[in-house]
Amino acid sequence: MHPARVAHPQPSRLDVVRDRWLWLLAHLAGLYPLALLVWRYTHHDLGVDPIQTINDLTGRAAIILLGASLAATPVYIVFGYRKPVTVRRALGLYAFFYALLHFLNFIGLDYAFNLQMALQDALLNKPYIVAGLGALLILTALAITSTKGWQRRLKRNWIRLHWLVYAAGVLAVLHFVWEGKAGVYGDPLRYAVILTALLLVRVPPIRHWIVQTRQRLTGQAQAPARPARGLSAWPKEWVGSAEAHRRREGEDI
Repeated sequence: MHPARVAHPQPSRLDVVRDRWLWLLAHLAGLYPLALLVWRYTHHDLGVDPIQTINDLTGRAAIILLGASLAATPVYIVFGYRKPVTVRRALGLYAFFYALLHFLNFIGLDYAFNLQMALQDALLNKPYIVAGLGALLILTALAITSTKGWQRRLKRNWIRLHWLVYAAGVLAVLHFVWEGKAGVYGDPLRYAVILTALLLVRVPPIRHWIVQTRQRLTGQAQAPARPARGLSAWPKEWVGSAEAHRRREGEDI
């Protein structure tokens, strides 16, 4: 006789929404700029300069979503709230998607896909193109290697590669600042300040102080000390696993 199977109750839609609300919100935020762009295009509402409108919309979407992705770890460090880390990859992929649309709109409609002409113009007159292209190349590499298969292939190098997301953030802000027109620098400088704050939270002494302060205020136990000699001192099951690396790093996700 086969043992009776225990029937597990199916979660209700409300339970699913309650459990995955941040995941749903991240995807809604990621899809909203595309929906807005399609709506404005179908309603002939792209203004007198459609190329510039598309350029502005996709560029802002890319930098905002990239900033949201970069904010996931600082939120965990400051507040001990881990859930944003679960949507970091999705936000980063949406940022790459809009950065790619931004580039295709620029290179296609402004330069008729003549990359050589665009690069010549960039090197001579428009350094913001170089910064933007550098950010896009980094985001492309990170998007391609964002799967678990690439994590297994690259092992510990996967973590090192994905640290380049901060370089992409810096280049994206430089691209935005250098592209500022008519002396309008409010938004670019605002993004620069936000990125600087996110990077400062990741600086080890500052991160350590924040974590200790949070643990003292909330009464949490002190995290275990890190191994003194890096990867060689880790248990064998941790070595070579990007996921285990992030778990081991604790607040340094």
